[in-house]
Amino acid sequence: MQEPSPTGTFDEQLMRRAIELARRGEGRVEPNPLVGAVIAAAGAGPAAGRMLAEGWHGAFGGPHAEIVALAACGAAARGGTLAVTLEPCCHHGKTPPCTDAIIAAGIARVVIGAGDPFPAVNGGGIAALRRAGIEVVTDVCNREALRLVAPFRALVERGRPWVIAKWAMSLDGRVATASRESRWISSDASRSAVHALRGRVDAILCGIGTVLADDPLLTARPAGPRQALRVVLDGAARLPLASRLVQTAAEVPVLVATGPDAPADRVAALRSAGCEVWQSDEGDRSMRVAALLVELGRRRFTNVLVEGGPGVIGSLADTALIDEVWAFIAPTLIGGHAAPGPVAGAGIAKLGDAAQIDVEAVEPLGGDLLVRGALRRKG
Repeated sequence: MQEPSPTGTFDEQLMRRAIELARRGEGRVEPNPLVGAVIAAAGAGPAAGRMLAEGWHGAFGGPHAEIVALAACGAAARGGTLAVTLEPCCHHGKTPPCTDAIIAAGIARVVIGAGDPFPAVNGGGIAALRRAGIEVVTDVCNREALRLVAPFRALVERGRPWVIAKWAMSLDGRVATASRESRWISSDASRSAVHALRGRVDAILCGIGTVLADDPLLTARPAGPRQALRVVLDGAARLPLASRLVQTAAEVPVLVATGPDAPADRVAALRSAGCEVWQSDEGDRSMRVAALLVELGRRRFTNVLVEGGPGVIGSLADTALIDEVWAFIAPTLIGGHAAPGPVAGAGIAKLGDAAQIDVEAVEPLGGDLLVRGALRRKG
């Protein structure tokens, strides 16, 4: 067991460890949130503050982080401090209320990173603990705890998944040459990182232009904890029956998102070939993409990776539907006024209206740089 780092208050040290533990459930717990918990000893003696147990939510339907930590701690939890990244649940879902277990274990103090927006909790867990006479400290490392559960919050509060836009580009901002050659801009290490990302999301989305140009498979290799639904934005149902996506639809699901004017014979052919066809009434692509995300939210999808071309990513950017960016920057220069950049669409007229990204990491990968971060929401 790892002891807390020496920086910050002790509550913050416990919470940072809980956040680190929570990330171990990534790709396994969704649509539940990532949650981690640690228990520290009580008292005024030499053992006070020592970490006794830790836990994390490891699988959807499995025990919550608090329950795992309490089970590991046993009777030593009595009088101790429990630090948990998300407000403990107070309702019967797939598991009993965590608040009941915390109270029964005799925990004296609970430190919470962020409140749970789920309607059946939403402050109720904190209230239940306080009614039982437990000291509750809230909003410890709140920004980090909120970021941890941002995809869960997007699903609960906005009814749609968290959208991750990914692209690989040259140092001068091109995703392809003027002749549209794009394989391979990024390094093997960067592509391995993309496969790992694919293996933890619920859906991978791209446009028909990308499919026609590259005939991608859009699977994680090697497989990750999740098998993503492969989604093609294809207003006119042009996806070739001979494409690798259609040919593997029986093994890995494919959804073709079409528009109101998609030819009926093409829709029928795709369905007969094993693809699911979701047809929108929206003629405008941006509105169709927004409607598709609502549909994926209805299916309880939590994370969607967009590997579309500049047009698809531009549509999402224009409608403020991108939540996170993974940009792989290769140390090459492509040049050419006709070579495309990663984001098309209408764009903005004033720099003051540009979307701001809170950069969370800049990582070297096989000679490339991965810049990733979440978009800062206004208001």
